[in-house]
Amino acid sequence: MATKPPKGDPVQDAPQVAEPGHAAAGLPAVGRTLRVAQRQMGVRRTALTLLRVNQKDGFDCPGCAWPEGDHRHRAEFCENGAKAVAEEATLRRVTPEFFAAHPVADLAGRSGYWLGQQGRLTHPMYLAEDGTHYEPVGWDRAFDIIAEEIAALASPDEAVFYTSGRTSNEAAFLYQLFARELGTNNLPDCSNMCHESSGSALSETIGVGKGSVLLEDLHRAELIIVAGQNPGTNHPRMLTALEKAKANGARIISVNPLPEAGLERFKNPQTAWGMLKGAALTDLFLQIRIGGDQALFRLLNKLILETEGAVDEEFVREHTHGFEEFAQAARAADWEDTLAATGLTRAEIERALGMVLASRRTVVCWAMGLTQHKHSVPTIREVVNFLLLRGDIGRPGAGVCPVRGHSNVQGDRTMGIFERPAPAFLDALEKEFGFAPPRGHGFDVVRAIRALRDGEAKVFFAMGGNFVSASPDTAVTEAAVRRARLTVHVSTKLNRSHVVTGARALILPTLGRTERDVQDGGEQFVTVEDSMGMVHASRGRLEPASRHLLSEPAIVCRLARRVLGADSKVPWEEFEKDYGRVRDRIARVVPGFEDFNARVARPGGFVLPHAPRDERRFPTATGRANFTAAPVEYPELPAGRLLLQTLRSHDQYNTTIYGLDDRYRGITGGRRVVLVNPEDARALGVADGAYVDLVSEWRDGVERRAPGFRVVHYPTARGCAAAYYPETNVLVPLDATADTSNTPASKSVVVRLEQTPAHEPAGGPGGGRRQAGPESRLEQSATD
Repeated sequence: MATKPPKGDPVQDAPQVAEPGHAAAGLPAVGRTLRVAQRQMGVRRTALTLLRVNQKDGFDCPGCAWPEGDHRHRAEFCENGAKAVAEEATLRRVTPEFFAAHPVADLAGRSGYWLGQQGRLTHPMYLAEDGTHYEPVGWDRAFDIIAEEIAALASPDEAVFYTSGRTSNEAAFLYQLFARELGTNNLPDCSNMCHESSGSALSETIGVGKGSVLLEDLHRAELIIVAGQNPGTNHPRMLTALEKAKANGARIISVNPLPEAGLERFKNPQTAWGMLKGAALTDLFLQIRIGGDQALFRLLNKLILETEGAVDEEFVREHTHGFEEFAQAARAADWEDTLAATGLTRAEIERALGMVLASRRTVVCWAMGLTQHKHSVPTIREVVNFLLLRGDIGRPGAGVCPVRGHSNVQGDRTMGIFERPAPAFLDALEKEFGFAPPRGHGFDVVRAIRALRDGEAKVFFAMGGNFVSASPDTAVTEAAVRRARLTVHVSTKLNRSHVVTGARALILPTLGRTERDVQDGGEQFVTVEDSMGMVHASRGRLEPASRHLLSEPAIVCRLARRVLGADSKVPWEEFEKDYGRVRDRIARVVPGFEDFNARVARPGGFVLPHAPRDERRFPTATGRANFTAAPVEYPELPAGRLLLQTLRSHDQYNTTIYGLDDRYRGITGGRRVVLVNPEDARALGVADGAYVDLVSEWRDGVERRAPGFRVVHYPTARGCAAAYYPETNVLVPLDATADTSNTPASKSVVVRLEQTPAHEPAGGPGGGRRQAGPESRLEQSATD
């Protein structure tokens, strides 16, 4: 039976701590999935909805971008995917009456969890200048308001059009088309904050800013290195692929500052054996110091060069460029420097080398642990060097595997959501639609925040997402957004970005992935691209949460008609009626999408071409795969300080908070915890259970403080700490970004711990460890 949303924010100032787990999924995941789904959807709706997730005739999970194989299990979803579906398909509703009862000031004081738990938005809502409450507004009037503000701009470049990774291919293509016909390339997206470093490094080295492996390649690999990634929480269905690879004889090296339950053992809930015992995954755990990955791969490359017969000389000779300069830099790698940078032992690195040399097919997977540092781009280039040495790109069972976080974040970029579009893409747009798109580069996320802060941008439009919570330097970001003349959010649910507004604000409610999309041309479907370049259809089946919702393509088309008027060269009305017409145009603009409608109609869709993978052809400036030779960098840590990485809890997807527990790390009933190595804590004089403020230190001298965190003694790498975002985004300076990609450096923040007075949490003293129970106080509060 579905339950009502919580009336008040749950108490979360006394998190309880048990021993961390050593296995992922299994019976606890099944139980948690069913509890969450039934609370949001009820029993019948849960069954009808979850059985359609990731099926060939169903809808794509709105969670992560992990691909599906050709053979689909009846329950082709994970625990966190089910949570994402449940929150979208919920029976809870946020109506105009809700907004009438809650002034914006009240909503701004609520937690992200509480806001999200209220349910689906049902009506377009408008916050007038100097208004205290959102009020219902008709769609026509909403588009008029946006058109008024855009018309008042001195230049189209004073508007910013942000995109979340949930947006479909069709909506993304239309969105960038509208922005460029308007006259701007200000198209920041969530990639700017996550895998921009991957795209930057891969485009330069192999010529394609995407991974080079398919799901089958993981199954065929002899060695899989998982670096800076926690698939058990962030991409749980990846564990099935790792389990299959292990069954086929693969070995796995995990490189991470934290031990993660999902990489220790996977209890596959789809098999009896998996539920009972599961499969051990990691053969070698390298507990690396935060930011030491480039140094590790550089030394491995040195050792490969020094091992007779280890280099694939034919591949290097026939397909690469820059080998001699790279080899000179690699041979200069120093053992002592590497051990200091990584925190590893010589024996651990030598064991890893032995596994590398024994493998004929190696895949390297990574995520934010590699992409969110100042030196992230050279780190990923060094990973590419590592694979090129052994000929492990363009070979079955081998390659690069950046694991994308959101279900269509890669597809949005393919569709042209990029502030620095390629000239060839703009040429194709101009030829197809008959207008001259702008050629100058636009704003990425960090530059968009600066522009809002400095008054250079006045309209902020977000297609999905939770921009304020996802961005770095929370105080700066919120102040910047509040300087806008108008903020607009296309959303399914309430989040903090709706309560941090410009002078005027609009919330435009949209259909979710789970819902039927019927336009004047009949029932529609959309498409998505997964993390490995597979494109397939997504068809919702539920009735929309409200008759007042519009689809994302319809919102863009109606907005474009109102803003651009009769002079537009794009048939917006036609596109709104029939998304197949949009796909016909995509087929003529975007390489790899030829005959789009016919190919996507096939069950399972189609795979996009990838020259390095398919042909060992590298479309770089040199026409070859490029070795690189950047200096090795790693974060410097002053005495008495820790290096903090921000991360997700298991009850979280990006900035969406499903609950206050982190089952695999033994945390229940709270999120304001900081994980600290016990030896570091003792050296700092900080007891387990003590409360501290986290204060970041950066070269600008600005104090950035996140108060009231409970210290948890935890087996992190020495000198390293971890805490959940978005609570710790306040500590990440806006200008602390990765070289080249400009991605916020959220994984290497220098912090000091300032102890606060004795903390007496509500309901009695906190502190000690306890056995984590099946239900936290948060779950109990949901039925209050």
